[in-house]
Amino acid sequence: MSTIKRKRSAALKRWLLLPVAAIMVITVFSGCSGNNSASSPGQEEAGGSSTGEQADSPLALTLMLPIFKTNYPKDGSPVAAEVEKQTGTKIHFEWVPNASYADKFNITLASGKLPTIMYVADVKASSFVNAAKSGAFWELGPYLKDYKNLGQSNPVILKNSAIEGKNYGIYRGRPLGRNGIVFRSDWLEKVGLQTPQTVDDFYNMLKAFKEKDPDGNGKDDTYGMVLVKWSGQWASGFDTIKLWFGTPNKWGIQDGKLVPEHQYPEYLEALKFMKKLYDEKLINSDFAVMDSGKWTDPIVNNKAGVIVDVIDTGARIDDKIHAALVKEGKDEPDKHFVDVTGGVTGPDGQLHTLPTSGFSGILAIPKSAVKDEEGLKEILTFLDRLNEEDMQTMLSYGLEGQHYKLADGFVEVSSDTVLLESEVEGLNQMLTFIPETIAKQVKQTPLRIKQEEVIKANEANVVVNPAEAFISSVYSLKGSQLDNIINDARIKFIVGQIDEAELLSAFEVWKKTGGDDLVKEMNELYAKAEQ
Repeated sequence: MSTIKRKRSAALKRWLLLPVAAIMVITVFSGCSGNNSASSPGQEEAGGSSTGEQADSPLALTLMLPIFKTNYPKDGSPVAAEVEKQTGTKIHFEWVPNASYADKFNITLASGKLPTIMYVADVKASSFVNAAKSGAFWELGPYLKDYKNLGQSNPVILKNSAIEGKNYGIYRGRPLGRNGIVFRSDWLEKVGLQTPQTVDDFYNMLKAFKEKDPDGNGKDDTYGMVLVKWSGQWASGFDTIKLWFGTPNKWGIQDGKLVPEHQYPEYLEALKFMKKLYDEKLINSDFAVMDSGKWTDPIVNNKAGVIVDVIDTGARIDDKIHAALVKEGKDEPDKHFVDVTGGVTGPDGQLHTLPTSGFSGILAIPKSAVKDEEGLKEILTFLDRLNEEDMQTMLSYGLEGQHYKLADGFVEVSSDTVLLESEVEGLNQMLTFIPETIAKQVKQTPLRIKQEEVIKANEANVVVNPAEAFISSVYSLKGSQLDNIINDARIKFIVGQIDEAELLSAFEVWKKTGGDDLVKEMNELYAKAEQ
């Protein structure tokens, strides 16, 4: 062990013995995707390469994370600086727009110049699976038991996020029943409709939001639902909507065999429904390229009325609407402009909802950036520390007195959305919420209480992917190509560039390109698991 590493380790141990009030993490060095300027502080030392450092120098880290806004915390901004100060770390953040994260992830992998901590959106993506199996990332499973919080990881979620039984990252925990429908309740009231219960009700709501002037400005300038491009394992609106029609979640079971979702007739019916929405201009025409970082903007700006997304985005949208009205001097503080529901029933009369895997991506640690076990343990100590209440609160809401205040024990966030975006939002992407969310909470308004109730109720209606935990060697090699064939075909079908026959022809191309081999291998894995 080098002298410098021994001294850093000793410093870290001293830090861990400090009172909890005196410890809080990390500095954010910004940089959008691809910002690898040699002048970025801390970047060259990422991973703890320690030549020439002072005895008590901070632990240098680089984190590559997705960002959902065009504005984000810059290097040395107040929250990041305070977090860094409290944990003795020096961190450079490589922010990557979520819509292009998958591409940037693959480019970074290929470059060999990896950050200390790397967000992996899709743990089953072939690029990551191949890299992990070849030894590019630390296997973290055996170490977790040694940490107060990480040691309480959920065994089911660990299994879902594993590759052949091994965990090459720390999962970011999420509620299972989180997906549903978010809609403008004031618009629904204006057009004289009730919360949708069926697919037909849902369609009628979108149609009314386009045709009945729900914002009351006398102009034909609104539409029904916002759809956007997602990357990695993030669900699109269609991934939820298809389940309403009886489509399985990625894989279904017929006669004891796994069958891919797009081979079900219900999948085609769901696509026809989406095409109908597109043809009638009930969704945004640029959905295939729209940045997910701008997804909520049309709702807040009175252009669209519905998002099919995680349910808890409802309160965040409602907060933004209130913030905009405050600036205009028109706010109604006790009114909610947004409502949520778990979903609608389809042709079979049943409610089917899309579950999460219990996690939203993982935080992986490349061996090229972290050379030895000592450095790995320092980083795991850092990640474990982020699960304490003070850190979860800071990374979620910012600094008390600057970005939020406490009233009766509840968080009241600033109405300055520009301030929050530039100094707070995005920092919570490094939180894993293991074993649970313990941050201070905003006041439990009726909307937030309902959100939690709907999320909990959704668990009884989720459609489980029976192949969730399987890792296919075929998919590892050809997964991106196979997924692109299906995704491109369904987009072209929705927008009218291909007809049904051409769509089905694309499905046949999928089979010949490796799909048949994938189905065969997945069924072998399924049969083995059932033994």
